[in-house]
Amino acid sequence: MCRSCGAIVGAGEPQCGVCGAPTSSQPVPTTSHPQPDRETIRFARAVLGRPYKFTIVFLVANLFVFLLMWESSDTSSTVLWTQFPEHVLVAYGAKLNYLINAPNYQWWRFIAPMFIHINLIHLLVNMYSLMMVGPFVEKLYGSAKFTVFWVVTGICGLVASYLTVRPQLAGNAFARFIFKSDDLPSAGASGALFGLVGVLFVFGIKFRHELPEGFKRAFGTGMLPIIFINLFIGFIGRGFIDNAAHLGGLLSGAVLALAVDYRRPGARPTITHMWRALQLLALSTVVLGFYKVMRNFNRPVASVPRVLVSANRLVFQNYINAMNPLQEKVSAVIHNNDVSNIAIVTDKAMQAPAPDPRAAELRQRLVIILSKLEEARSAGNPKLDQLVAEYEAWRKEYNAWLKSAAKS
Repeated sequence: MCRSCGAIVGAGEPQCGVCGAPTSSQPVPTTSHPQPDRETIRFARAVLGRPYKFTIVFLVANLFVFLLMWESSDTSSTVLWTQFPEHVLVAYGAKLNYLINAPNYQWWRFIAPMFIHINLIHLLVNMYSLMMVGPFVEKLYGSAKFTVFWVVTGICGLVASYLTVRPQLAGNAFARFIFKSDDLPSAGASGALFGLVGVLFVFGIKFRHELPEGFKRAFGTGMLPIIFINLFIGFIGRGFIDNAAHLGGLLSGAVLALAVDYRRPGARPTITHMWRALQLLALSTVVLGFYKVMRNFNRPVASVPRVLVSANRLVFQNYINAMNPLQEKVSAVIHNNDVSNIAIVTDKAMQAPAPDPRAAELRQRLVIILSKLEEARSAGNPKLDQLVAEYEAWRKEYNAWLKSAAKS
């Protein structure tokens, strides 16, 4: 803790990153570090001396829920370092699309996950981040706005996670950075934490003309290294890190900060009735969400819908994987006069189960077109315009079916 301005200082840092004051008893040489900026110290003392009680409230709430989850896991030491059993995550409200969708409509899974964590490491990383970022946001904007920021950005992050469970779009490494191929339990305070980072990023840019130099360096563009490092970590761990939730929280926090003013140094500690009402609404939403969690805690969760979704997706993907070589062979016959291995490609395509009757009909028509092309090429007929037009018409119908089938 900086003795001059009260800001949090990392271990081993020779000076405060906000005001520039030395952190050790030995003076910092002026040739290496500038003297503390008096305006920055004045601003920091006026702002950073404010309380941050709701940061502590949310931290304690996360710890309390974690202990409850550990108790529900028979206080096993193994789950602390691996992850809680899936039935425990589901019981405490982890986000799962198939439970949010019909016929379950468990909307509280957009709220509860921001207070639950997968394992101990997940909890410690997020709570450390909360203690690093939360006090700054709460001191700058006040407890009412901070509460609204936390709840709204947390929900926005979970909505983004819900919308990006799209197996048909998770085709390559870059797509899987955002889109998910499986509907797995998602939980954690990361979306709300990224929301706070988005708030500080926009705060530093929006008010850069009135901020002293120390705060200009700490916020605004000074947040970019934190954002980029976390996005890089998210890309490396895209198989198990919910990057969509992070980006949803970050963007929603930035949007909120664009519209909301902060409490300037020397301003009276007053807050409008609107923000008090919004704070009460946010807290009531959290309480109502966990009330619904408790109401449904011991109710059995049917796993059949997820199994059906996975099975349907597998059939769909296998069908597409079988149809692609068949279309490539049609193009090879048309453009390269290549009639080799047609029987092998056709047999493989016919062996894949069709997702629906329309898919089976489209496949049969393509096989017939390919057969006609093979006969025409074998007979030395160079005029294939009619068959090419027939194939182009088929492809339009196939692409139309593909779009509707991918959505369902």
